[in-house]
Amino acid sequence: MKQYYNKEFEANYQNAEILDFNVRRLLAPNPSPFTYYGTGTFIIGDQELAIIDPGPKIDKHIDNLIKLIGNIKNVHLFITHTHADHSPAAKILKEKINCITYGYGPYTRKNYDSDFEEGHDLTFNPDIILSDGEIIKGKNWTIRAIHTPGHTSNHMCYGLEENSILFTGDHIMGWSTTVIVPPDGNMTAYIESLRKVLLYDYKTFYPTHGGAIIKPKKYVKALITHRLMRQKQITNELSKNKLSVKEMVSKFYKTTDKKLWPAAEMSILANLLSLKSKGKVIDEKNKKTIWKLT
Repeated sequence: MKQYYNKEFEANYQNAEILDFNVRRLLAPNPSPFTYYGTGTFIIGDQELAIIDPGPKIDKHIDNLIKLIGNIKNVHLFITHTHADHSPAAKILKEKINCITYGYGPYTRKNYDSDFEEGHDLTFNPDIILSDGEIIKGKNWTIRAIHTPGHTSNHMCYGLEENSILFTGDHIMGWSTTVIVPPDGNMTAYIESLRKVLLYDYKTFYPTHGGAIIKPKKYVKALITHRLMRQKQITNELSKNKLSVKEMVSKFYKTTDKKLWPAAEMSILANLLSLKSKGKVIDEKNKKTIWKLT
């Protein structure tokens, strides 16, 4: 996959960058191994705004965003999903300005284990719950909501119809593959959602983290191939030996920074659960969970 990544990206945390006609991006200063240089907040329009992923609870970022909004009264906040680097700023913005929030819905799993990732924003509950394929029109912009579960169950991508742009949140990232964390993250649903995106003809993808994807269909097909290749790799190894998730990670991610191995464990587990749902592997629960072919 590495040959497809776009890492030509410069972090600008102070000023909004013009990306396209009617589209700007304001970057939050929250760089990390999971966010790349930070969360990109997209601002669409001028007289009436559509804002995609207002971002994390970082005062400086929220203040910069409020300055960009200025005296505009009609503000619509679209949330791709409820990870804590995407939606928490919405609550603060609602306290300070008149705005409406949109999303697939709140995060419903209250026992989420956030040790490995930033966790979910359990406070977010959209004013308007969107259905798959729903259209929202503003002045000089039209947003299409596309439900893309996999990274999270409540993940949405948003199409800007006038510009043929798809804002892909964390569903498709330009600098890295997406982490799938069970039980809310689901690899089978993720691959199905990738195939779903292929049915649309948006010319450019803008992920919340990283740069533009300018050959989106080629990129999405490569992502699908990569995920299926990993599942094939897993079944090949299990045809030789029973293995734990940690043992698989040490085999498949030898050249990867060990700081990222916990994330790799989650992706391996997501693949195993996908294979299990298809009847290809089973798990033996002893002192540690061991996986084998059926």
